[in-house]
Amino acid sequence: MRPDIVPGAIFPDYELADHTAKRRKLSELQGQDPMVLVLGRGGYCPKDRRQAELLVQFHRELEVGYCRLVTITTDNINETSEYRIGVGAHWPFLSDAGRVVQKDLDIAEYTDPIHNPMIPHVIVLEPDRVIYKIYNGYWFFGRPTVEELRQDLRAVLRKCRPDWDIAMPEMKLAWQQGHKELFYPYGKTYAQTLSEQD
Repeated sequence: MRPDIVPGAIFPDYELADHTAKRRKLSELQGQDPMVLVLGRGGYCPKDRRQAELLVQFHRELEVGYCRLVTITTDNINETSEYRIGVGAHWPFLSDAGRVVQKDLDIAEYTDPIHNPMIPHVIVLEPDRVIYKIYNGYWFFGRPTVEELRQDLRAVLRKCRPDWDIAMPEMKLAWQQGHKELFYPYGKTYAQTLSEQD
Protein backbone atom coordinates (compact mmCIF):
# COMPACT_ATOMS: atom_id res chain seq x y z
CA MET A 1 0.00 0.00 0.00
CA ARG A 2 1.22 3.48 -0.83
CA PRO A 3 2.96 4.94 2.25
CA ASP A 4 0.68 8.00 2.47
CA ILE A 5 -2.48 5.88 2.66
CA VAL A 6 -2.72 5.76 6.45
CA PRO A 7 -5.33 6.53 9.12
CA GLY A 8 -6.08 10.26 9.14
CA ALA A 9 -5.20 10.74 5.45
CA ILE A 10 -7.75 11.48 2.74
CA PHE A 11 -8.46 8.51 0.49
CA PRO A 12 -8.33 9.35 -3.26
CA ASP A 13 -11.60 10.20 -4.95
CA TYR A 14 -11.46 7.57 -7.67
CA GLU A 15 -14.00 7.64 -10.48
CA LEU A 16 -14.84 4.25 -12.00
CA ALA A 17 -17.66 2.55 -13.87
CA ASP A 18 -20.18 0.79 -11.66
CA HIS A 19 -21.96 -2.50 -12.35
CA THR A 20 -24.33 -0.66 -14.76
CA ALA A 21 -21.40 1.05 -16.60
CA LYS A 22 -22.26 4.44 -15.06
CA ARG A 23 -19.22 6.47 -13.97
CA ARG A 24 -19.26 7.05 -10.20
CA LYS A 25 -16.94 8.96 -7.86
CA LEU A 26 -16.31 7.68 -4.36
CA SER A 27 -17.23 11.09 -2.91
CA GLU A 28 -20.62 10.90 -4.65
CA LEU A 29 -21.27 7.40 -3.36
CA GLN A 30 -20.21 8.32 0.18
CA GLY A 31 -22.06 11.61 0.59
CA GLN A 32 -21.57 12.76 4.21
CA ASP A 33 -21.78 9.29 5.70
CA PRO A 34 -19.12 6.86 6.94
CA MET A 35 -18.24 4.25 4.34
CA VAL A 36 -16.77 0.76 4.21
CA LEU A 37 -14.69 0.34 1.05
CA VAL A 38 -13.85 -3.19 -0.06
CA LEU A 39 -10.96 -3.55 -2.50
CA GLY A 40 -11.05 -7.10 -3.82
CA ARG A 41 -9.72 -9.59 -6.29
CA GLY A 42 -13.05 -10.22 -7.98
CA GLY A 43 -15.83 -12.73 -8.43
CA TYR A 44 -13.46 -15.58 -9.30
CA CYS A 45 -11.99 -15.54 -5.77
CA PRO A 46 -13.84 -17.77 -3.26
CA LYS A 47 -12.53 -15.61 -0.37
CA ASP A 48 -13.97 -12.46 -1.94
CA ARG A 49 -17.27 -14.19 -2.61
CA ARG A 50 -17.53 -15.43 0.98
CA GLN A 51 -16.70 -11.96 2.30
CA ALA A 52 -19.39 -10.42 0.07
CA GLU A 53 -21.93 -13.00 1.23
CA LEU A 54 -21.23 -12.04 4.84
CA LEU A 55 -21.61 -8.37 3.98
CA VAL A 56 -25.05 -8.88 2.39
CA GLN A 57 -26.78 -9.14 5.78
CA PHE A 58 -24.57 -6.44 7.29
CA HIS A 59 -25.50 -4.06 4.47
CA ARG A 60 -29.04 -3.92 5.88
CA GLU A 61 -27.56 -2.62 9.15
CA LEU A 62 -25.44 -0.10 7.27
CA GLU A 63 -28.51 1.27 5.50
CA VAL A 64 -30.45 1.89 8.71
CA GLY A 65 -27.25 3.18 10.37
CA TYR A 66 -26.65 5.80 7.63
CA CYS A 67 -23.40 4.23 6.46
CA ARG A 68 -22.29 3.29 2.95
CA LEU A 69 -20.66 0.23 1.40
CA VAL A 70 -18.77 0.08 -1.91
CA THR A 71 -16.80 -2.75 -3.52
CA ILE A 72 -14.06 -2.24 -6.14
CA THR A 73 -12.49 -5.16 -8.03
CA THR A 74 -10.35 -5.59 -11.14
CA ASP A 75 -13.22 -7.45 -12.85
CA ASN A 76 -14.59 -6.00 -16.08
CA ILE A 77 -18.10 -4.52 -16.01
CA ASN A 78 -19.87 -7.76 -17.02
CA GLU A 79 -17.96 -9.77 -14.42
CA THR A 80 -18.62 -7.04 -11.84
CA SER A 81 -22.36 -7.18 -12.48
CA GLU A 82 -22.41 -11.00 -12.40
CA TYR A 83 -20.41 -11.04 -9.15
CA ARG A 84 -22.80 -8.56 -7.51
CA ILE A 85 -25.90 -10.48 -8.62
CA GLY A 86 -24.34 -13.84 -7.76
CA VAL A 87 -23.82 -12.94 -4.09
CA GLY A 88 -27.14 -11.09 -3.79
CA ALA A 89 -25.55 -7.69 -3.09
CA HIS A 90 -27.45 -4.40 -3.30
CA TRP A 91 -24.61 -1.91 -2.94
CA PRO A 92 -22.46 -0.39 -5.71
CA PHE A 93 -19.72 -2.53 -7.24
CA LEU A 94 -17.11 -0.62 -9.24
CA SER A 95 -14.90 -2.03 -12.00
CA ASP A 96 -11.18 -1.26 -11.98
CA ALA A 97 -10.45 -3.34 -15.09
CA GLY A 98 -7.86 -0.73 -16.11
CA ARG A 99 -6.04 -1.25 -12.78
CA VAL A 100 -6.13 2.49 -11.97
CA VAL A 101 -6.71 1.94 -8.25
CA GLN A 102 -4.43 -1.09 -8.15
CA LYS A 103 -1.51 0.85 -9.66
CA ASP A 104 -2.12 4.13 -7.84
CA LEU A 105 -2.27 2.46 -4.43
CA ASP A 106 0.58 0.06 -5.30
CA ILE A 107 -1.46 -3.01 -4.33
CA ALA A 108 -0.90 -5.34 -7.28
CA GLU A 109 -1.02 -8.93 -6.07
CA TYR A 110 2.25 -9.95 -7.74
CA THR A 111 1.81 -13.58 -6.61
CA ASP A 112 -1.06 -13.97 -9.13
CA PRO A 113 0.17 -12.90 -12.58
CA ILE A 114 -2.72 -14.75 -14.28
CA HIS A 115 -5.54 -12.58 -12.86
CA ASN A 116 -3.41 -9.54 -11.95
CA PRO A 117 -5.78 -8.56 -9.10
CA MET A 118 -5.46 -6.12 -6.22
CA ILE A 119 -4.27 -7.28 -2.83
CA PRO A 120 -7.60 -7.30 -0.98
CA HIS A 121 -8.13 -4.55 1.58
CA VAL A 122 -11.05 -3.18 3.55
CA ILE A 123 -10.88 0.50 4.38
CA VAL A 124 -13.20 2.18 6.86
CA LEU A 125 -13.72 5.83 5.97
CA GLU A 126 -15.00 8.71 8.01
CA PRO A 127 -16.99 11.39 6.14
CA ASP A 128 -14.97 13.21 3.44
CA ARG A 129 -13.00 9.99 2.79
CA VAL A 130 -10.83 10.37 5.89
CA ILE A 131 -9.22 6.99 6.54
CA TYR A 132 -10.14 5.52 9.92
CA LYS A 133 -8.78 1.99 9.59
CA ILE A 134 -7.17 -0.25 6.95
CA TYR A 135 -7.37 -4.06 6.92
CA ASN A 136 -5.08 -6.15 4.69
CA GLY A 137 -7.08 -9.13 3.45
CA TYR A 138 -4.50 -11.08 1.46
CA TRP A 139 -5.27 -13.87 3.93
CA PHE A 140 -8.98 -14.31 4.60
CA PHE A 141 -8.65 -13.85 8.35
CA GLY A 142 -6.91 -10.53 7.80
CA ARG A 143 -10.27 -9.21 6.65
CA PRO A 144 -12.51 -7.62 9.28
CA THR A 145 -15.41 -9.51 10.72
CA VAL A 146 -18.83 -7.92 10.69
CA GLU A 147 -18.43 -7.29 14.42
CA GLU A 148 -15.11 -5.49 13.88
CA LEU A 149 -16.73 -3.29 11.23
CA ARG A 150 -19.63 -2.61 13.59
CA GLN A 151 -17.19 -1.47 16.28
CA ASP A 152 -15.22 0.68 13.81
CA LEU A 153 -18.39 2.37 12.59
CA ARG A 154 -19.54 2.96 16.15
CA ALA A 155 -16.28 4.80 16.84
CA VAL A 156 -16.54 6.78 13.57
CA LEU A 157 -20.15 7.75 14.21
CA ARG A 158 -19.29 8.93 17.74
CA LYS A 159 -16.71 11.24 16.14
CA CYS A 160 -18.81 12.60 13.28
CA ARG A 161 -22.35 12.79 14.67
CA PRO A 162 -22.81 15.60 17.21
CA ASP A 163 -26.14 14.03 18.15
CA TRP A 164 -24.63 10.63 19.05
CA ASP A 165 -25.86 11.09 22.63
CA ILE A 166 -29.01 13.17 22.49
CA ALA A 167 -29.55 12.62 26.22
CA MET A 168 -26.85 15.20 26.96
CA PRO A 169 -28.48 18.40 28.31
CA GLU A 170 -26.58 20.56 25.80
CA MET A 171 -28.06 18.58 22.90
CA LYS A 172 -31.60 18.95 24.22
CA LEU A 173 -30.99 22.67 24.66
CA ALA A 174 -29.59 22.94 21.11
CA TRP A 175 -32.75 21.30 19.77
CA GLN A 176 -35.00 23.59 21.78
CA GLN A 177 -33.05 26.61 20.48
CA GLY A 178 -33.55 25.48 16.88
CA HIS A 179 -30.00 24.31 16.12
CA LYS A 180 -31.23 21.40 14.04
CA GLU A 181 -28.05 21.43 11.96
CA LEU A 182 -26.47 19.47 14.82
CA PHE A 183 -28.94 16.61 14.32
CA TYR A 184 -28.90 13.99 11.59
CA PRO A 185 -30.42 14.19 8.99
CA TYR A 186 -31.29 17.86 9.53
CA GLY A 187 -27.63 18.86 9.23
CA LYS A 188 -27.49 17.55 5.67
CA THR A 189 -27.99 19.98 2.83
CA TYR A 190 -31.17 19.94 0.77
CA ALA A 191 -29.17 18.92 -2.33
CA GLN A 192 -27.74 15.90 -0.49
CA THR A 193 -31.22 14.84 0.57
CA LEU A 194 -32.52 15.10 -3.00
CA SER A 195 -29.58 13.15 -4.44
CA GLU A 196 -30.21 10.29 -2.00
CA GLN A 197 -33.84 10.06 -3.15
CA ASP A 198 -32.69 9.34 -6.74
